Amino acid sequence: MGRKAWTVIICGALILALGMGMRQNHGLFIEPMRMDLGWQLGVFALALAIQNLMWGVAQPFAGALADKYGTMPVLMSGVFIYVLGLIGMAFPQGPLMFHMSAGVFIGLGVAAMGLPVVLGAVARMVSEEKRSTALGIASMGGSFGQFLFAPVSQTLINQYGWSFALACLAAIAALGVFLALQVNAKPADSSVETHEPEQTLREALHEAFGTNSYILLNLGFFVCGFHIAFIVTHLPMFLSTCNISPDVGATALAVIGLSNMVGTYVSGVLGGKYSKKYLLSIIYFSRAVAILIYTLMPITVFSTMAFSVAMGALWLSTVPLTSGLVGVMFGTRYMSTLFAITLFSHQVGAFFGAWLGGYFFDLTGSFQGGWLASIALGLFAAVVHLPIKEMSVRDRRVTA
Repeated sequence: MGRKAWTVIICGALILALGMGMRQNHGLFIEPMRMDLGWQLGVFALALAIQNLMWGVAQPFAGALADKYGTMPVLMSGVFIYVLGLIGMAFPQGPLMFHMSAGVFIGLGVAAMGLPVVLGAVARMVSEEKRSTALGIASMGGSFGQFLFAPVSQTLINQYGWSFALACLAAIAALGVFLALQVNAKPADSSVETHEPEQTLREALHEAFGTNSYILLNLGFFVCGFHIAFIVTHLPMFLSTCNISPDVGATALAVIGLSNMVGTYVSGVLGGKYSKKYLLSIIYFSRAVAILIYTLMPITVFSTMAFSVAMGALWLSTVPLTSGLVGVMFGTRYMSTLFAITLFSHQVGAFFGAWLGGYFFDLTGSFQGGWLASIALGLFAAVVHLPIKEMSVRDRRVTA
């Protein structure tokens, strides 16, 4: 990979660290905000559920704009909206405005500076044999951000309060403007010759939704979103109900991020050598087993750290494999758009993971319903990937 490709990969990874990574620690703010503002858990759960849903709804549009106009203007817009959302979250003026800032604004911002835009640029900068590894390295950015900002956020909350902590995160997120200037890849600028046939976006969408393997991939990624949103939103509060310090929740999220940096890279490398669909099936099955063991054991600091290591290794390791399958099936011309649609399914799952966790808790005083749903969905995803045909849809027609 050349210097230009590495610049896009590294700067793209750092943008994901500021956007995806930073927002995955928002669960740390729920308990102190709930205590100060006197709101029910459901208010915060709904805001983060809206955030995930808006992220998913906006991603296909962000991906389409990046495919047509390039990544830089889309990323710049995302950073601006994201910072506004963090500022609004730091100074909430009632639940409705909190839902607008923490939900709508941050959701839109993360969508525009998220995986489809960044990974679409990365995919067009490298050859097919190096693509899975490059996608894995870039995807590590979200994990690095989670690892970095979990202890930073918790320290700021402990020392200065949640409002000041969110204002500081907004200032840090603004640095994404300078990174976006370096990720200015357009399809016409790609140094890799793809030899893909001319196709309109409408034709690409029709082709994708007429492919059963693409539908199954979307169903599987729904489960990934449910798992991640449920855990990052509710794990700190869950630990509090088990009489474990909030600092342990921050450490757990950081450990998940650190462990996932390894897991994401390894899955990217393995995805270049072995069947991506079988690797995804193994990952989802392993998640279900890890959650089952964790919830059956006594909840302690040690068991939580062990669970965080296991889940971290499986966390975003689905991303290079899922995005890689999109590239295998349809090529890279409209990869940002098609992967964004897959991520919409992911974010619909995330909506239910964040919202149902809070709903079950307000209803029953327990997170048990969310854990059980996570186990069942993990087993479902392990099965649903098996029938996927891991080859180009055009090659499939030729051989049919």
